[in-house]
Amino acid sequence: MITILPVYIDYKSPYAYLAVQPTRDLAAEFSLEIDWLPYSLKIENFLGAVDSRNAHQWRRVKYSYMDARRLANARGMIVRGPKKLFDSTIAHTGLLFAKTHGVDVADRYTDIVFEAFFKRELDIEVEAEVAGALERSGARSAHFADYLRGPGKALLDRTLQDAEDRLGVFGVPTYVVGDEIFWGGDRLPQVRDRLAELR
Repeated sequence: MITILPVYIDYKSPYAYLAVQPTRDLAAEFSLEIDWLPYSLKIENFLGAVDSRNAHQWRRVKYSYMDARRLANARGMIVRGPKKLFDSTIAHTGLLFAKTHGVDVADRYTDIVFEAFFKRELDIEVEAEVAGALERSGARSAHFADYLRGPGKALLDRTLQDAEDRLGVFGVPTYVVGDEIFWGGDRLPQVRDRLAELR
């Protein structure tokens, strides 16, 4: 019987942010614990580097954020497009560190980072800002610097490799149900159906 729902997210993805509450609603429906997992998108691989995007890629980028803002506005959320391509490594290691303090801390950290990042109030590449988010989530960040450069880095590398090599993850949010993956918040109805079948 499934009791945990693994969900891969990236804190720089507006679609992952928008999927958080619907994911929690689904998890509550099936009495599941969500296991938030980091997956670092390399946006330049599919939308090009900022300084070399072609017209088609820019149209896709602009549409994606317009679409995300529409969805966010309908729910009273704020999504402001980032002004550069961010590296999620520090924030993702922060998630792994938060998880060592418990599920509730990881949940609060996820909310804090997503909301602040998309309000442009938190730079996910700045260690001190991520440490502040950890403190606000209830994690003691005194040892975060050591974790970031040691066991956290190794665990993040293993987590990303496992996501790609074993599961075939390529985007976020990605839901793992048994041996199947479902990509995108719009796949939650299929996730629900599969969970119902397995239950």
